[in-house]
Amino acid sequence: MSKRVSATARTTLPIGVERAWAELAHHEGMASWGPGVKVTVDDARAEVPGGVGAVRRIAAAGPAPAIVEEITAFEAPHVLGYRGLAGVPFRDYRGEVRLTGQGTGTAVEWTLSAQARVPVVEQALLRLISRTLLGLYARSARKA
Repeated sequence: MSKRVSATARTTLPIGVERAWAELAHHEGMASWGPGVKVTVDDARAEVPGGVGAVRRIAAAGPAPAIVEEITAFEAPHVLGYRGLAGVPFRDYRGEVRLTGQGTGTAVEWTLSAQARVPVVEQALLRLISRTLLGLYARSARKA
């Protein structure tokens, strides 16, 4: 049985939780995080737009396959969870973003996890990806 590995990146944003959530929960807005990124959302199985059951497809320019994720937690304005369905190089890939009010700002924790086949390598990759995603999100949220 393979071991589950995870990595968490943290930062504090100088904006309130509601504003941080609005940026995080606007899935199509991820397109502004990087050049050539296109995001579409299928809400057919979601109770609320972008909520649990929604499927987002994140496509980047170039030959890489699109990343397809299903929203698994949508607890406004504090928790957004998702799992990879396709296009990710990890087994049972999952992500969770937690927003916590901290004075007039918001503490953000972005955690990624997966079932590891090569734990040391996948741990390092998850650490790099969680930091990158958090950095892209934080930059966008600060501009919003």
